[in-house]
Amino acid sequence: MTQEKQSPLAANGLLLVALFCVALSFWAFKPAAREQGKTVFMQMTTMESIIPGGTGRSRLFVTESNGLQQEQTMENLYSMVGINLKNIQFNEKLIVEKLNAYANEGWQVVSVTTGVQSPSEGTAQGIFLTRYLLSKTVE
Repeated sequence: MTQEKQSPLAANGLLLVALFCVALSFWAFKPAAREQGKTVFMQMTTMESIIPGGTGRSRLFVTESNGLQQEQTMENLYSMVGINLKNIQFNEKLIVEKLNAYANEGWQVVSVTTGVQSPSEGTAQGIFLTRYLLSKTVE
């Protein structure tokens, strides 16, 4: 029985062919790449007034990704006798309902920024401002 020796060059050639076939099979069976969508943004702002007696202008503003704007009335944080907890609860419910509705449409909160304009000395005026930046990816 004679045993034929394979030349190192032929062995390397077979190895290269095998590696090429393995690489080709990975390329041929890879999952299709998903197309990247573009990210769009929407801004929601709540402005809650501390002017007592209902004379403040508490509002919820939304600027949609297409530039359309909405405005909705919110309750002032103070009444004639002080902090109005029912108004705060109403505003909280409104904000959470809005955020849940947007989340159901695929929006995600990116950041929340707050600001306060406190009363000047001797006045009972001021606002709490909260801005919610939302984003989503669209096809």
